[in-house]
Amino acid sequence: MVKQTIRKRVLSPIFQFLKDSRAVGIVLIVCTILSLIVANSPWQEPYIRFFTTLFDAAGGHHHDFHGLHLPNSWLLWINDGFMALFFFLVGMEIKRELTVGELASVRKAMLPALAAIGGMAAPALIYAVFNHHSAYHHGWGIPMATDIAFSLGIISLLGKRVPLSLKVFLTALAIIDDLGAILTIAIFYTTELHTSYLYAGAGIFALLLALNYFKVQRLIFYFIPGAVLWYCIFNSGIHATIAGVLLAFTIPLDKVHSLEDNLHDPVNFLIMPVFALANTAITFPADLLSAFSHNVSFGVITGLVLGKPLGIFALCFIAVKLKLASLPAQTNWKQLWGVGMIAGIGFTMSIFIATLAFSEAEIQVVSIMSVIAASVIAAIAGFIFLKAFTKAPSVKPLRPVQNKITE
Repeated sequence: MVKQTIRKRVLSPIFQFLKDSRAVGIVLIVCTILSLIVANSPWQEPYIRFFTTLFDAAGGHHHDFHGLHLPNSWLLWINDGFMALFFFLVGMEIKRELTVGELASVRKAMLPALAAIGGMAAPALIYAVFNHHSAYHHGWGIPMATDIAFSLGIISLLGKRVPLSLKVFLTALAIIDDLGAILTIAIFYTTELHTSYLYAGAGIFALLLALNYFKVQRLIFYFIPGAVLWYCIFNSGIHATIAGVLLAFTIPLDKVHSLEDNLHDPVNFLIMPVFALANTAITFPADLLSAFSHNVSFGVITGLVLGKPLGIFALCFIAVKLKLASLPAQTNWKQLWGVGMIAGIGFTMSIFIATLAFSEAEIQVVSIMSVIAASVIAAIAGFIFLKAFTKAPSVKPLRPVQNKITE
């Protein structure tokens, strides 16, 4: 009886919270605020040192462990190792949507695909306007990304005010956006290539494709080569998280759904919060306002807050007017603009790209702070805008039932 009471009063609300689409965003916000507070408190030195070291204080990208070249700090293990599981989950979502989901046909995928392209191109161009003649032009990929968890979390706060079709549109847009971010990382944020590891990784990937082709169902036969693939990609010069996406594309489709279910909570409520803690462990500059008067800051904030809705809206408008696609059911142009504003929440992927785009700690701080500020602005502005231009569904009162009594 006592156990049932504890489960009912304590565990059940926790499980309900974990299943809530808003929970991921709430947890990430809490972790970010906590990390920023600790990183600017008397405990900042041991806190930051914890993430930037592993077993020793050696610098560099690799750590020799019995001849193996592995990450040498917890920060690198989080960003290169644990985040590969996040990308593995994203890769399976992309595969499922491309095969049996909202992106399975050209007609279904057309509008969110064009919206994603516009939502990536416009922010990158806006960033380039501010930084194309500077040493920081390489950061154009930072404002391109949309954070799925945060954006869906914010839009879910509006409940039934937002039509289901609009939520599906945002989800599809964010998934294609993630694919674009993954390609951007692989192509443009790779510093040098080590061909021997790259060829070995290509051979492992070919093996995984062969396993899929011959319908091998035991997942262990995918995971072991997948770990070797991660090691090869990590040492090839391409960012190691790409291995997670490549592995995801080879997983048998009938195994994807169960794997997504099993990985959802560990990735979203363990790996993502740890990522937020590690990558927002930044010390504010003495002159805080100076961080937001930098050209990098102008490019990132303007790109996410203004570039995202402009790019999404513009390409959707052109596609609809040319009859290449149609608006999602029960939606209007104002709602589409509001979704574009919410898509300006970059957070996870934008912070991730910021850590790859710049090696200077000072510019990383500026870019990460700018991403956080832009995401907050986009979330609040998008929420207010959508709430103002969407109506709660009316509930018709039930007619009283008249009892006919025959005397």
